[in-house]
Amino acid sequence: QVQMVESGGGSVQAGGSLRLSCTVSGKSISDENMGWFRQPPGKTGKQREGVAYIRGDGDTGYADSVKGRFTISKDNAENTVFLQMDSLKAEDTAMYYCAAGSIFPSLWWDQYESWGQGILVNVSS
Repeated sequence: QVQMVESGGGSVQAGGSLRLSCTVSGKSISDENMGWFRQPPGKTGKQREGVAYIRGDGDTGYADSVKGRFTISKDNAENTVFLQMDSLKAEDTAMYYCAAGSIFPSLWWDQYESWGQGILVNVSS
C-alpha cells in the first residue's frame, strides 16, 4: 500500500519561502510521475489545481501561476519529492497535496491514483 506524507508547510509572509517534502513508502518514485496539487481553504472535493509535476527521468512541468517561483525536485534515494516555493503570494494560500500514479506526467488531478493527506500553506500579505 502506497503512503505519502507531506511536511514543511506553515505560515509565511508574502515574499517569503517554504519547502514542502513528500515522503513516499510502498512504492519507488524513481520511475513514477509525481505531482504537487493545491486546494484553496474551504474548498472541498477531489478537484485540485495542478502546481507542478516531475517525471521519472526528472523532467518537470509547472502551472503558469507558479512558473519561475516554484521548483519541484526529488531524491530517489530518500524516496522523497520536494516543492521549493519562493516569492510566495497571498493567493498561494492552500492545502498542498502530493500525488503519484499517473501514467503520463500531468497537472490534471484525476490522472493520479495515490494522494497524501495534504499540508496547509498560509501566506499573509
